[in-house]
Amino acid sequence: MAKKPIGPVRRDFAPWDDPQAKPYIEFRNVTKTFGDFTAVDNLSLKIYEREFFALLGGSGCGKTTMMRMLAGFETPNAGEIYLDGQNLAGVPPYKRPVNMMFQSYALFPHMSVEANVAFGLKQEGMPKDQIAARVEEMLKLVKLQDFAKRKPHQLSGGQRQRVALARSLAKKPKVLLLDEPLGALDRKLREETQFELTDLQYELGMTFLIVTHDQEEAMTMADRIAVMDRGRIIQIATPAEIYELPNSRFVADFIGDINLMECKVTAKDGDICRMTSVEFGCEIEVVHPVEAGIGDTVWFAIRPEKVRISFEEPASKVNAVTGEVWDIAYLGDVSIYHTHIANEQTVRATVANRSRVVERPVGWDDKVWLTWDADAGVVLTK
Repeated sequence: MAKKPIGPVRRDFAPWDDPQAKPYIEFRNVTKTFGDFTAVDNLSLKIYEREFFALLGGSGCGKTTMMRMLAGFETPNAGEIYLDGQNLAGVPPYKRPVNMMFQSYALFPHMSVEANVAFGLKQEGMPKDQIAARVEEMLKLVKLQDFAKRKPHQLSGGQRQRVALARSLAKKPKVLLLDEPLGALDRKLREETQFELTDLQYELGMTFLIVTHDQEEAMTMADRIAVMDRGRIIQIATPAEIYELPNSRFVADFIGDINLMECKVTAKDGDICRMTSVEFGCEIEVVHPVEAGIGDTVWFAIRPEKVRISFEEPASKVNAVTGEVWDIAYLGDVSIYHTHIANEQTVRATVANRSRVVERPVGWDDKVWLTWDADAGVVLTK
């Protein structure tokens, strides 16, 4: 029986859940070192055809090195990389059926838009009439057919980004590699382009691999995300699973905002687990399987938007703490409340601003209660 997906599903596509599915890209025990520094540490990974896959992590985690090895710009010290069943060892970059789109776009400033898109096709010796047809096709795809004669300096940042994308797609590679492709765009344009890229990937039916440190970018576009740290993959899952069911404190803390409470398990009854947090002075109950025994130390993780804030004392003190509002961040759509609990610990609660009221009902220094449901948080054992 197929497992029920966590959170919204962008499309009915999950070959990673099919044991018969063959990976399109596969890293097998790949290691890459630079001197004494290990950039990628004995890493294995499977990516499937037509998947939009994201490598997500901080600087130096190894994500760009993985992409460069797939492209042929770096050679692994150990392990193998396969693409569509072919071992890529010894295959030079220009013979690999992949193309890379860089953050800088690397457009030729003296060439027109259409000449930039045609450049790789000319290098391959494609006939002129076929080049013209392909360039026209690509510019229509990215909605730049009216800008074919312009030079890069006559375009906006978003338009230059789309020229670079058209050029990357012109040779119709099996895999498109995107190295921080939206980093040079302003926030609003970046958000719009994320959806454009997602729609384009779905329309083309291609395999996209994106490297990014931007969590929102990965969450918006990818079918699955690999969270990396120090050359290793910590968790691979869909965006909703990464957010709602992180497998460790590292992933929980890296993706979005999180409240973490160190606890001791006090009782278990099936999927119901009771814990005590001495630091926060509260009893916590969760409803999901917990791989820990009574007396074990675990960490309770709950997202700020799942925490309620109120002046009213709850009937039950389970899943409830009281404290004083220490700081408030008004972000327009939401307000974030930082509440000091016992021992100067802080719990954050995010509240949607549903009404157009400037004065908030909860203010600085107010005494409040924070509560949450038993299925709102997750227990982490590592």
